[in-house]
Amino acid sequence: MSVSRFKNGVTTSNKTATTGQMGVIDPSMYHVFFDDFDRFLATEWKISTTEAGAGSATEAASSADGGVLVITNDNADNDHDFLQLSGDGGTTAHETFKFEAGKKLFFKSRFKVSDATQSDFVMGLQIADTNPINGVTDGVYFQKDDGDALLDVHVEKNSTATSSTGVHTVVDDTYLVAGFYYDGIDSVDFFVDDNRVATLAVTNLPDDEELTISFGIQNGAAAAKVMSVDYILVAKER
Repeated sequence: MSVSRFKNGVTTSNKTATTGQMGVIDPSMYHVFFDDFDRFLATEWKISTTEAGAGSATEAASSADGGVLVITNDNADNDHDFLQLSGDGGTTAHETFKFEAGKKLFFKSRFKVSDATQSDFVMGLQIADTNPINGVTDGVYFQKDDGDALLDVHVEKNSTATSSTGVHTVVDDTYLVAGFYYDGIDSVDFFVDDNRVATLAVTNLPDDEELTISFGIQNGAAAAKVMSVDYILVAKER
């Protein structure tokens, strides 16, 4: 196999910029969050749970190849476990990503759920909220409702959403890759398994406040449901 070798380096910076002669990709050009979940610290997340049963929800990094966060609910109907990125040891959600005109933003995640029908889940960027499935006001995110296996996508600002429903059929215990791309101009493209499944206008883009990484699962029946998250990536142009 032939390999290209750039012995003098490769750069994304302008020639006259501070990093113009640096021989690696300039990391300061994007604000990047990436977690492969080789480890999990509960204090890095604001965790909101409801357990009507006798047990409690759990979150733990598993020993699976590639690193996987496993979220397991208690076994009562509507028990849930939601996580949002925290910057203060888990007390509050930490909102650090904002949609801005002229700034591209990328979100990508790989995850699965144990029960594709009798569960609700959410994955994306949202405003700080202890229940991001019911009544969240702002965000760009994927959501699946209880009672069906259909994945929906939303671009929402101040409780008014532009949405596309049924963009993908979720399968029990089967990983999917869900992501979106904001072009910084006039659209948000949504992807499942790296295939574009919807393009939404930015009429209701939540561009007036910062958002946080937000995900989790809620039981759709009186049985424990599991969400396994392989990785989450967010990157925005500075």
